[in-house]
Amino acid sequence: MNDTFLKACRGEKTDYTPVWFMRQAGRYLPDYQAVRGNVTFLELCHTPELCTEVTLQPIDIFGFDAAILFSDILIPMEAMGLDLEFHEGRGPVFPDPVRDRRAVDALIVPDPRETMPFVMETIGLLRKELRVPLIGFSGAPFTLATYLVECGSSKVFLETKKMMYRAPELYDAMMRKITRCTSLYLQAQAKAGAQALQIFDSWAGILAPGDFRRFALPYVQSIIRDLREVTDVPIIYFANNGATLLDLSGTAGADVLGLDWRVNIRDAVSRVGDHALQGNLDPIALFLPEKELVARVERLLDDAADARGHIFNLGHGIVPQTPPDQVRIVVEAVHRYSTR
Repeated sequence: MNDTFLKACRGEKTDYTPVWFMRQAGRYLPDYQAVRGNVTFLELCHTPELCTEVTLQPIDIFGFDAAILFSDILIPMEAMGLDLEFHEGRGPVFPDPVRDRRAVDALIVPDPRETMPFVMETIGLLRKELRVPLIGFSGAPFTLATYLVECGSSKVFLETKKMMYRAPELYDAMMRKITRCTSLYLQAQAKAGAQALQIFDSWAGILAPGDFRRFALPYVQSIIRDLREVTDVPIIYFANNGATLLDLSGTAGADVLGLDWRVNIRDAVSRVGDHALQGNLDPIALFLPEKELVARVERLLDDAADARGHIFNLGHGIVPQTPPDQVRIVVEAVHRYSTR
């Protein structure tokens, strides 16, 4: 087992900087497209053998130092009793929004082993195949809540913020259920064999720091406290677009803080240097000419040199239009330069 990624998460000395990419298994890969062409996205997420296949693809092709379970952050919301649809060009949709007491009361807190056994089965299959660590994951409660309240993605998150400001007790009741569901889901992943866990707060950056402190952070802290009672696997918290939230994110309780590209990683080290850091190449930088791309990778590694631990990653998910050869260039550059 190549445990370089786990060592970096724990702030231990490594022979080189480990690298993996958010959404490394996905639409930019012809191998993934071949699998996806035969099933819907939800069918793929619900089929352990196919999830295993697409999770392994980028490991076999590029030599990443960690694999991340192929799934979607909204799968647990489906298990809470909501209808979930995926539409081409629009993304995930919940036809029935959660905006009133009746809808909140109808949410169930499921047993993840009973309602999402396909996820645990996928983890078991992957652990038999992988020679690098496996990362399990979930969405953060605030990010998950935005999808339920808005019926999907949003630009201004009007309905979510209206609930926060006008009906804080209703908002808290919803968040407590989502938090409990997420906590049990991550605990089940760890018990099934996930060797690290990442919490994706994709929409945290829409919040002012004070609102983040009140309406998002406490629920993440609760999940991490629960996890600490049952597992010692490293925990990564990624608050996207969170440069203004970095100091607060450092209080979440995670071992590793994921960074988007809007903050210089050297500055992040000076602010939250007691954490290992993950990131933070702009995904669109993968379209740079090779020489410039390699130079940018090397600068980022230099900037992260004083981090307690560093996992090289993108600042957000890889975009579908990315040429796979560009991924190979980055992985090889990280491995080559960081071993010097």
